[in-house]
Amino acid sequence: MILSSIVAASLNNGIGKNNQLPWHLPADLKFFKTTTMGCPVIMGRKTFQSIGRTLPGRKNIVITRDKDFNSDQKFDILVVGSLDEALVKMTSENEVFIIGGGEIFKQSMDSVDIIYLTVVKTTLEADVFFPEIDLDKFHLVWEEEHDSDEKNDFAYTFKKYERK
Repeated sequence: MILSSIVAASLNNGIGKNNQLPWHLPADLKFFKTTTMGCPVIMGRKTFQSIGRTLPGRKNIVITRDKDFNSDQKFDILVVGSLDEALVKMTSENEVFIIGGGEIFKQSMDSVDIIYLTVVKTTLEADVFFPEIDLDKFHLVWEEEHDSDEKNDFAYTFKKYERK
């Protein structure tokens, strides 16, 4: 199984503010959808609640300590108590994506094989951050620069890092 993280982060590694994305980048949302489609996505409870729905075309795994979360089965999700439990349940998958939040990214950093990072070319106030990428452990294999435009508020760069 390939374990990947996919995230958009500002120049100061901010990824969220008040449980929301702090920018509007439809191109990044399209990149996220295209990259993760057909693969399981693992996220923390707050990330799931900020999305507000399951992501179609993907198994949605939510990590929470709340044993009663989704007990009414309102959402088609797999609820687990830890990242390790989520990974054990996904061992038969080809690729699995960590999609947030900050604590789940931090817990998984020593295990991920690939990081898909969208660098949002701005510094905004944030209360959740993506951990620093250790360039002794990862190398950049691809990047694609984009300017801001009428749909995307900020310039951004798609980057793909692979574990050395």
